[in-house]
Amino acid sequence: MFAMNKLLDKTKGDRWIWLIIILLSLISILVVYSSTSTLAFKRGVGVEKLLLTKHVIFVLIGIAMIYIAHLLDYRYYAGISKVLMVITIPLLVYTLIFGANVNDASRWVKIPVIGLTFQTSDLAKLALITFLARMLTRKQENIKDVKEAFIPIMGSVCVVFVLIAWANMSTALMLFGVSILLLIIGRISIKQIMMVCAGGFVLLLFVAFLGPRREVYKSRIETYMHPERQNSDKTFQSDHSKIALASGGVFGKGPGNSIEKNFLPHPYSDFVFAMIIEEYGTIGGIIVMSLYLVLLYRCIKIVTRAPKAFGALLAAGLSFSLTIQAFANMAVAVGLGPVTGVPLPLVSMGGTSLLFTSIAFGIILSVSKDVEENSNKKVIVGEIPAMA
Repeated sequence: MFAMNKLLDKTKGDRWIWLIIILLSLISILVVYSSTSTLAFKRGVGVEKLLLTKHVIFVLIGIAMIYIAHLLDYRYYAGISKVLMVITIPLLVYTLIFGANVNDASRWVKIPVIGLTFQTSDLAKLALITFLARMLTRKQENIKDVKEAFIPIMGSVCVVFVLIAWANMSTALMLFGVSILLLIIGRISIKQIMMVCAGGFVLLLFVAFLGPRREVYKSRIETYMHPERQNSDKTFQSDHSKIALASGGVFGKGPGNSIEKNFLPHPYSDFVFAMIIEEYGTIGGIIVMSLYLVLLYRCIKIVTRAPKAFGALLAAGLSFSLTIQAFANMAVAVGLGPVTGVPLPLVSMGGTSLLFTSIAFGIILSVSKDVEENSNKKVIVGEIPAMA
């Protein structure tokens, strides 16, 4: 009991964000428990065994990583970002050449000894956002200078964008969008941002028409734009996702009563939001959506109150990345976008993806902790004259 109280005393940061983390984790365990029954049956193991040995353990490790990451002063992440970028770019190149193709969606790297696979784009997102926040902070004095600021900053963005887009276009586009938002917040001129957008469009066309997955991208876009022209195999996932949404109604079928989990290829990851609505109804979907909106609102408050530019840019970039990813996943599930394979942050079953997401939450809470400490210092300083 004493150890628990000591642990809680050290837990700092925005209490609303901590509550959102706990709620999303609980929702994740409930929905993944239900939606993995078919997968467990195929593998010949019980749902309990599959869940306990993988997802629940990863959720608990993720919460532990959030706690550890939030204890570290966010300023240390400026130095860590340089190391991450040095590791990330060669790792992305290695992934393109030697990476494993899992679920015919993205290239992955297998970790030796333990045998786990992880998507290098998850590491790249964290690395680029922290590195961009650092570069924009350091270049503020000559932020309008093309040679001193613009080219060094955009060089890292373009290299990471191309390397990710070559195998995973959806993640690359979301990361590029987050980068543009950070450039706007970081006071890069509109003219230069327009140049970035034009350059990004050219790179997008290059990858889309010359990349190794060009046929996959073309097929997904055509299936989304003209589903009536496609055979049932191509619209299989989106069709069953829509059935799950329609059959869920207002209050849903109840926990564990989903039917479409037996038909959707990845109901525990890519289409987990469809499972939420089928089992918990439109109300359940609205609650999950509201949690991400509250997260964004709380993060914006942290950004506006952060005393240092690096902390503000760091919290902004990571919060934009998490919420854009969340709404991209939900948009695919409800038919507002082509199938992408993007997981729902802290909810989808994803192992290492969940761990990188947890680190992002921990960094945001680290910035929030600093904001609280600075606010408390101001209050104490403000009270001193009155006490004297």
